[in-house]
Amino acid sequence: MKSIKLLLVIAAVVVSSSVFAQDLKFGHVNIQELVAALPAKLEADKKLQDEAQKLEQNLKVMNEELDSKYTDYMEKRDSLPELIRATKEKEIQEISQRLQNFQMLAQQNLQQQEQQLLQPIIQKVQKAIDEVGSENGFIYIFDVSSRVVIYHSEKSTDVAELVKAKLATPAL
Repeated sequence: MKSIKLLLVIAAVVVSSSVFAQDLKFGHVNIQELVAALPAKLEADKKLQDEAQKLEQNLKVMNEELDSKYTDYMEKRDSLPELIRATKEKEIQEISQRLQNFQMLAQQNLQQQEQQLLQPIIQKVQKAIDEVGSENGFIYIFDVSSRVVIYHSEKSTDVAELVKAKLATPAL
């Protein structure tokens, strides 16, 4: 009698778990491709390129100043008194140091601007993914661009078009 009850319990668990497993919905999306195609991302890229060009122009001017001072120094160094030569060498080193500092700060500045421009875009995409997942009953939606997902089957739904539709609605 106990064994029949045990078999019935096991059978009920197996049947209920297989029914439950059939209700699970998994989706996937390539967030990098999705974000790259957004007009807001293209605008952000344009702003970053414009800023990078401005910084590069300043860097070019600073490089020209350094080259000019160095060329002038090299032409005259043998005829310069020791004190003036040492002063010019120090001046060239200071310009070179300013140039390196400018490059470092410019890179940091561009990275900060990129982060500031992309953060609202990423948040908007995340909100759209959350809504698609909730509205369509997905248990998980994986980002296949992160390379963390090692495998996804054909049963996993590509939700990119659903997310794009959400992003196109003015409510987001």
